[in-house]
Amino acid sequence: MFYHIRGELSYIDAAYAVIDAGGVGYKLTVSMNTYNEIYKEIGNEVKLLTHLQLREDAAELFGFYTSEELHCFKLLTSVSGVGPKAAMSILSLFTPDRFAYIVCTEDTKALAKAAGVGGKTAARIVLELKDKISKEAVSGVSDGIGEITSKASANVTQGKSSKLSEAADALTVLGYNRSEILEVLRTVDPSLELEEIITKALKIIASR
Repeated sequence: MFYHIRGELSYIDAAYAVIDAGGVGYKLTVSMNTYNEIYKEIGNEVKLLTHLQLREDAAELFGFYTSEELHCFKLLTSVSGVGPKAAMSILSLFTPDRFAYIVCTEDTKALAKAAGVGGKTAARIVLELKDKISKEAVSGVSDGIGEITSKASANVTQGKSSKLSEAADALTVLGYNRSEILEVLRTVDPSLELEEIITKALKIIASR
């Protein structure tokens, strides 16, 4: 029904974005990856690829900054027992390339770190998607998740992303506003240890 929506970004937080297009405010659920790409564009025009999820009692629109992320979302929700929330949780922790690497290396422990994803679900994701993702990576599908090239680079990316996500979760539990937390964490060196990241973030918040 909708392929993409282009318009003014009128609101965004860690859970969703609102794009004003033609006088209509479209609410789109977004991942942290998409949030990180567009949060500075408040008041400016942005474009998000979309996926409409229909249920008996509601309709939810999901927004994605890249076609790779949208493709990963569709792959995840094709897995038995994986719903949109779990898929977005995974895509908030991992980039598309990192997600592909995790599935291809059967790293179920990494997948199970995502909220709403247990060990059994992680194992099912690997079982149902490993062959499909491997074939796409080899063939270099242009609108898919792309070719997986560097394990070392992927590990570095995931390490930083995972620590920042864990720090955000810890600070949220302490009662801080998640939007403020995410803004602060962008100013902290992601190569620091988790405890150092949290400590620095707390100092920045306290100084405001």
